[in-house]
Amino acid sequence: MSLRVLVAGLGNMGRSHALAYHRHPGFEIVGLVNRSAPRLHAELSGHAIRPDFEAALRDLRPDVVSINTYSDSHADYAVMALEQGAHVFIEKPLATTVADAERVVAAAKANGRKLVVGYILRHHPSWVRFIEEARKLGGPYAFRLNLNQQSSGPTWETHKTLMQTTSPIVDCGVHYVDVMCQITDARPIEVRGMGVRLSEEIAPDMYNYGALQVLFADGSVGWYEAAWGPMVSETAFFVKDVMTPNGSVSIVMDPGARSDDLDTHTRTDRIRVHRADLGPDGKFASADEYISMQGEPGHDALCAREQDYLYRAITEDIDLTRHMQDAVQSLRICLAADESVRTGGVVRL
Repeated sequence: MSLRVLVAGLGNMGRSHALAYHRHPGFEIVGLVNRSAPRLHAELSGHAIRPDFEAALRDLRPDVVSINTYSDSHADYAVMALEQGAHVFIEKPLATTVADAERVVAAAKANGRKLVVGYILRHHPSWVRFIEEARKLGGPYAFRLNLNQQSSGPTWETHKTLMQTTSPIVDCGVHYVDVMCQITDARPIEVRGMGVRLSEEIAPDMYNYGALQVLFADGSVGWYEAAWGPMVSETAFFVKDVMTPNGSVSIVMDPGARSDDLDTHTRTDRIRVHRADLGPDGKFASADEYISMQGEPGHDALCAREQDYLYRAITEDIDLTRHMQDAVQSLRICLAADESVRTGGVVRL
């Protein structure tokens, strides 16, 4: 079964997804949409780039629409595509408000179409294993997660553009809050956030350093931190750590990893499992276990896994109800943190 796909947005993620569609035997790219004419991979050079999404959608009548544009256009583009009868892949975050996210999910259900949100870590074997090992230890959990990016040049320009609509703790946070929710599976009940504007190059009401805390009904607590810009420290920029009464699970990175390297955002080198059990002598009963994750997929390969999941969701009629609920929930938590930053108050969910 061949599915005709229209790809909107050709930034870092959009280009990788377009390449995934091009290489997948079940997809045929019928159009690319971008406001400018970016440099494309040689394999995509034969495709014309159209500037207007609505016109391309109307003219090409694709089976699938891949939305990789800036966040403020996600909801409107998705609803347009779903109402025209297309299945939708949409990069995270699903929308910029909870109401818009729920509007997209409602449109998918009303039109009987599949909606897959770009939670790339769900398709990463190392992150799947990380979640599995944490769940085996049992809760309640203390989550310590961050992804800070010391950016300059084109990367800083991209970050400044993103911050015109979305703060770092929302844009990146949805991934890691989703990881917390998968591990604890408990209801989030309270969110706290704080942020600071560390650059005169962003809007007065925006912040490029942010941190959130989320409290869960089972007693679990989570912390997430995100920062973008040339002033960001490279020290401890990548912390992926879960503690439980029975031990801890951590991702151990290569000491030479760079914070603005796209592959660093998903790569793991080793998973360290520590067990809290003590022997009769009061010392640890077992040494820490290191799980090697060598040979794991790179960024483009992970995007290919995401698009293969989209293909199977459509052709095998996979039930995406929980997938869509989880996408709304992680966004709700991160937007609550953003509200807390701006109001100075705790947000109850």
